[in-house]
Amino acid sequence: MQLSKSGLIKMNTKIQETGHNVNTREVIMENAIDIRGLTKKFDDIIAVNDFNLTIQQGEMFGLVGPDGAGKTTLFRMLTGILLPTSGEAELLGFDLIKQTKEINKEIGYLSQRFSLYGDLTIDENIEFFAEINGVENYKERREELLEFTRLTPFRKRLADQLSGGMKQKLALACTLIHKPKIIFLDEPTTGVDPVSRRDFWKILSSLLESNITIVMSTPYLDEAERCGRVALMNQGKVMVVDTPPNIKKLMKGDLIEIVSDQIRRATTLLKGHKSVLDVQAFGDRLNVVLENSKRDYPVVEETLRNANITITERRNISPSLENIFISLMSRQNN
Repeated sequence: MQLSKSGLIKMNTKIQETGHNVNTREVIMENAIDIRGLTKKFDDIIAVNDFNLTIQQGEMFGLVGPDGAGKTTLFRMLTGILLPTSGEAELLGFDLIKQTKEINKEIGYLSQRFSLYGDLTIDENIEFFAEINGVENYKERREELLEFTRLTPFRKRLADQLSGGMKQKLALACTLIHKPKIIFLDEPTTGVDPVSRRDFWKILSSLLESNITIVMSTPYLDEAERCGRVALMNQGKVMVVDTPPNIKKLMKGDLIEIVSDQIRRATTLLKGHKSVLDVQAFGDRLNVVLENSKRDYPVVEETLRNANITITERRNISPSLENIFISLMSRQNN
C-alpha cells in the first residue's frame, strides 16, 4: 500500500478465479484534505502550531476545542482567507497556496457570522450567493435546497424575520448552492435551540449520502460524537485524532459519578489523593477515575465522610468525550 503526497492510496487486490487466470483490481481512495505542518502566527501569538491532519473524502469530521484553540484560524487558512505562516496543505489534490482559485470553486464555508442579507428574502439570498459563485442555472438547484432544508413554505420571508435555526439552514443552503465537494462549518449550531440543532444534524447526515466532505467545529461534545472521526484541539495543536469510541478508550480505570452537597471541597480533597487517578467537577457532580473501583471507592468514601461531606448518590458510568477532553487538557496545561 502506498500513500502519495496528494493522499492517493492505491491497493492492488488479486482475485483468484477457480481454474482460470488471476485478475488485478485497483481501488483508489483519495483524501479530501491533507495538512502538513500548517502554522499561523500573529506577532508573538501562535494560533495554529505545526498542525498535521488527513481527512478522507466523504467523511464527516469534527474539530473540538475551547475558544482560542485555533479552530477558526485553521478554517480561514484552509478556505484561503488567511495565508499560513508556514506548512502546506492540499484540498482535493490542489495546493493550498498555489491553486487557491481551483480550491475556492470546490469548497463552501459557513462561518460563525455568516453574512445573510436581512432585507432580502430566502429566495433572494440564495440567488445572490448563486450569482457570486458563478452559478448560472441556479433555479432548479435552489428548489432542491429549499426542499432539502424544509424552507420552501418560507421562501418569501425576509432573512431578518427568520428564527436562529432557520437562518442557519438558509446559510447552509447558500453554502451549498454551487455544489461544493467540501464544506467547512464553523460552530454552525451555536446559539440555536435544541430542536433546530437536531433538525440541522438530520440535514447534515443526509448530505453525506452525496459523498460530500463535511468538516465542522463544535463546542458541543454530544454533537462531536455524531462525527466519523474527531480531533480534540488545544493551544493550536491536535491532542488526539480518532473515532469517538476509540477516544473514549483512552481513559483507563473505572469512572465513578458522585453527587455531593459540597462539590468544591470534595474536589479539593480528592485531587492528588493516592487512590484517585483523576477528578472532574460537573455542577453538583464529581467524576472520579479510580484504578479499581471495588478496591479504591471505599477509601474515597471514607475520605469524604471524615471531612463531613455527604455523598447523596454514586454510580459507575462510561467515559464521555468531555471526560477525555478535560483529562488531556489538564495533562497538556501541566
